[in-house]
Amino acid sequence: MVDRSTVPAPADAEARRAVAPVVCYPVSTLPPAPMGLLAAARETMEKIDAVVVPPREGRTFKVPQGHFFRIVSIEGPQVGDLNLWNANDLKERFFSGKTRALHATHVTTGDRLWSNLPHLRPMATITHDTLGWYGFDEHGGGVHDVIGTRCDPYTHKLLSGGGDYHHCCHNNLTRALAGETGLSISEAEPHVHDVLNVFMCTGFTRDTQQYFMKASPVRPGDFLEFFAEIDLLGALSACPGGDCGTVHSSDEARCHPLLVEIYKPDPASLAGWTPPALNAYDFKA
Repeated sequence: MVDRSTVPAPADAEARRAVAPVVCYPVSTLPPAPMGLLAAARETMEKIDAVVVPPREGRTFKVPQGHFFRIVSIEGPQVGDLNLWNANDLKERFFSGKTRALHATHVTTGDRLWSNLPHLRPMATITHDTLGWYGFDEHGGGVHDVIGTRCDPYTHKLLSGGGDYHHCCHNNLTRALAGETGLSISEAEPHVHDVLNVFMCTGFTRDTQQYFMKASPVRPGDFLEFFAEIDLLGALSACPGGDCGTVHSSDEARCHPLLVEIYKPDPASLAGWTPPALNAYDFKA
């Protein structure tokens, strides 16, 4: 940790701190999701597929554009790490950093998951969140964060004094993607990216501003639901931290499976909806 007390404050320090903040990306200028249309479409949907993600493992799933999918808690409190790709082009993938900048550190109903540059378009829109009531607690914690990067074996080796742990979410997602696509592990690994931490309760400590986690409020039956704006390939890891209330990556935490459900709405309910086009910016040197 940096010892800021060793750096003398200038005479105008308080005046500098008092400058009013400016929101980087005003919500008023962000193209809104068609929540009314999606709410009507939800009323017509039927489940067409489901995938169970075992504890400390990862699994893939596919969602055609214009369909819905849910990540569901089924046996006990469990956090999931989610990656999304364009099912037809792995180069287009979820961009957690831009999603955070456009929405917030934690996402919920009405927020969208955006793809990386140069594509930058909505990949999925959150249409229902049974934990939407949580908000932010007294510690500054919220649910479904786009802050954390996913637990990985490289950081584990760094912080554990050289230990290896093979069921980190990074590895789970890599193995799942390799199994789905036929890529080798070394080919699949670069496609794995920063995640949406589904059901994870996180924030920053008040004193040191360090990233923290606490036991997730998720319970069996809770779910986070999305509308697929484009054809999606997803990968979900049931985190080895369980509800992330004690440890991050180990075999000690109690872990549970997660369920992914795919739903098809009546196509007529989406009349007038148009899949988002790739970002129109034309880069010219």
